[in-house]
Amino acid sequence: MDQLWLEKLYKELHEMAEVSFKEKKTTAYIASVLSKFDIRFQTFEHHTGLIAEVGSGNPVIGLRADIDALWQEVDGKMKANHSCGHDAHMTIGIGTLLTLKEKESQLKGTFRCLFQPAEEQGNGSLKVIEAGAVDDMETLFGIHLRPKDEIRFGKAAPSIRHGAAIFYEGKILSADAHGARPHQGVNAIDAGFAIQQRLNQIRLSPMTPHSVKMTKLLAGGNSPNIIPGNALFSLDLRAQTNHGLQQLKKEVSITLEAIKIMYQIEIEGDWIDYTPGAEVSTEAESILSLAIKDVLGEDNCEAPIITPGSDDFHFYTIERPQLKASMLALGADLTPGLHHPHMTFNLNCLKVGVEVLEKAVREVMNSSS
Repeated sequence: MDQLWLEKLYKELHEMAEVSFKEKKTTAYIASVLSKFDIRFQTFEHHTGLIAEVGSGNPVIGLRADIDALWQEVDGKMKANHSCGHDAHMTIGIGTLLTLKEKESQLKGTFRCLFQPAEEQGNGSLKVIEAGAVDDMETLFGIHLRPKDEIRFGKAAPSIRHGAAIFYEGKILSADAHGARPHQGVNAIDAGFAIQQRLNQIRLSPMTPHSVKMTKLLAGGNSPNIIPGNALFSLDLRAQTNHGLQQLKKEVSITLEAIKIMYQIEIEGDWIDYTPGAEVSTEAESILSLAIKDVLGEDNCEAPIITPGSDDFHFYTIERPQLKASMLALGADLTPGLHHPHMTFNLNCLKVGVEVLEKAVREVMNSSS
């Protein structure tokens, strides 16, 4: 696979960044590239994204390449921006398809690339699952560029063990009061602070990394002499395991009920954007490890990455437990960090990613024949 061609493809994808479930230009562009190389593909009926295949028969080995961008401020302007590496993931997915296409007659199975929308929204994978795209799949690989301080360029790890996450969007409901008569109402700001203080007192087993914090508290208006009775707030909950997140969620629910009783107020809200923690297949992880060592050398295969970040990739194994899955952590000298508006990385990792995934796909096919 030609490095310069991959870089050109990457730059074109980077420039057409689109947010979750609005990746229409991106979907059309990927389809046009695949058409040029006679790679069969199918777009999804009810949402953006597409699946592409080379080879035929069983086993079916997949790769998830997320296609959406973030909406963030870049140099004072709000815009869609690829600051999480999804443009690179798409490039590597297309490159892997083309590399396997060159010797398609020798393939002992089917390679299917899932160009998945809405990873940043946390539920795009569920739409792909609902469409039946992984029902006949045996093994699924993911890929994600990693920050420089985690893995350097020229190295890779055979799995990323993401944590689980969920968010709560809530409302504190009471009545406003006059600033001179605070006894006649409940200050929603006090209730909000009480929630935050209690959250800091939640303790789970220290063996399970976890955190819970308030990320938004909005109360009050333009009149400084009105004590606000209502407020909006958001909570961010994370744990390294799915069981740990469920424990944390239970403790937060108890906290909110206690604050309601203490202040005699109503608190309404919804749990949103749940993303499960990683459920890694040791078999898929082992295959990626072999591929990394083959391409980069024994010394450049790092230990699995453990991160409190989350990824909806893991819905695939939660919803389809028979699926063997693991995500490749690709060293890219990425800096200053993921989601930074000016994130950059070593573009030479694109070719490395293609080579490692090609090896992994062929290893699965050969071991199954």
